[in-house]
Amino acid sequence: TCARLGPLTDLACGRGRHALRAAEWGLPVIGLDRNREFLTELGRQSETGNRALHCLRADLESAPCLPLAPASCGVVLVFRFLFRALAPHIEELLAPGGLLLYETFLRTQNGSSGGPRNPAFRLALGELPSLFPGLETLEYQESSHEGWARLAARKPG
Repeated sequence: TCARLGPLTDLACGRGRHALRAAEWGLPVIGLDRNREFLTELGRQSETGNRALHCLRADLESAPCLPLAPASCGVVLVFRFLFRALAPHIEELLAPGGLLLYETFLRTQNGSSGGPRNPAFRLALGELPSLFPGLETLEYQESSHEGWARLAARKPG
């Protein structure tokens, strides 16, 4: 289970929708984001529900490394965020047997429906699994029409 391998970490968690849900399930969770206001609110929400959720502030784009120990996380979630230089650090963050769940935008998404306008923050078709060569792909889906890609991958262990 996740708790045995380490906490679930929600990278670039924003307002923490996924982090809160995981904490509601009783999992130890780290919500990491650069927005201080979002993290403050997330901390308040986790306290009122007495959830095991720790908020950590870091700007993942200015220093492409993670303020967490290698092999310390059982699950890493990444939704609607892409900074390619961070990919090897995400892979390193996972404990052996740990899971990565990643969903973000494709270049076919034109930025008009809430996604990034800058194509540097959108994936080419088939690109997402190639960012994590050391992980075993469990499932990969993409929709060029809707403009998203989803990856579920496991670190061998």
